[in-house]
Amino acid sequence: MPVRTRHCAAVAAALFVVGLSGLPAAAAPQAPSVTGVRAPRAATVTVTGEGLASAAPDMAVVTAGVEVTGSTAQTALAAQGTAASAFLAAVREAGVADKDVRTENLSLSAVYAADPQPDGSPKVTGYQAAQTFSVKIRDLKRTGAVVQAVSDAAGDAARVNAVVFDVADPGALRSAARAAAHDDAHRKAVQYAELSGHRLGRLVSLEEGAQGRPRPVALPVDAFGADTAKVPVAPGEVEDSVTVTAVYELN
Repeated sequence: MPVRTRHCAAVAAALFVVGLSGLPAAAAPQAPSVTGVRAPRAATVTVTGEGLASAAPDMAVVTAGVEVTGSTAQTALAAQGTAASAFLAAVREAGVADKDVRTENLSLSAVYAADPQPDGSPKVTGYQAAQTFSVKIRDLKRTGAVVQAVSDAAGDAARVNAVVFDVADPGALRSAARAAAHDDAHRKAVQYAELSGHRLGRLVSLEEGAQGRPRPVALPVDAFGADTAKVPVAPGEVEDSVTVTAVYELN
């Protein structure tokens, strides 16, 4: 009897297991699904920083040359060549290296005069020849003296178009302007964070805006020294500016 009872129980258990395995898949219990929760996006503040840096110029670029007229193209070119040679000799004598002198323009054009007749065509009366140079002067105190020297050498043919003061290493000036712009943006961001009851978090992005060219600022004329009494010029200062847009997180 006990043996039979155990046998029957085993058969019943086996049938129960088989019955469970035969149940359709839909009847099987399903695991609960988990839906992800997205973290809230951190608040940010966007500020614009402006940086300005200035430095005393350490070089000057003089744009000057010669211009002559002649009755024929050949005579105009010959006169221009003579005047240009005198110009270059004066520049070299003033201590400017050959590498710092460059021809920017060379031209020969006809000179016209209007015909007195109402329906007449303009007539060629001569020819004009010109040559323009850029001259880098690395000793600022010599700028006025160089301008005076080339004017004296070329005489009435001399032309002085512009004098521009600059720095030999503009990268250092730009770096200083960038640092000032970054600090300005950070100060503004800190203030806005405090005003809104937050703490300033990490820097998310930083973008540099359009950059301007250095520009001169007036300084006293005597900055050039006594040797420029004939042609006084003021070097002023060279300024550079940078604008950046920064985005910070707020904690």
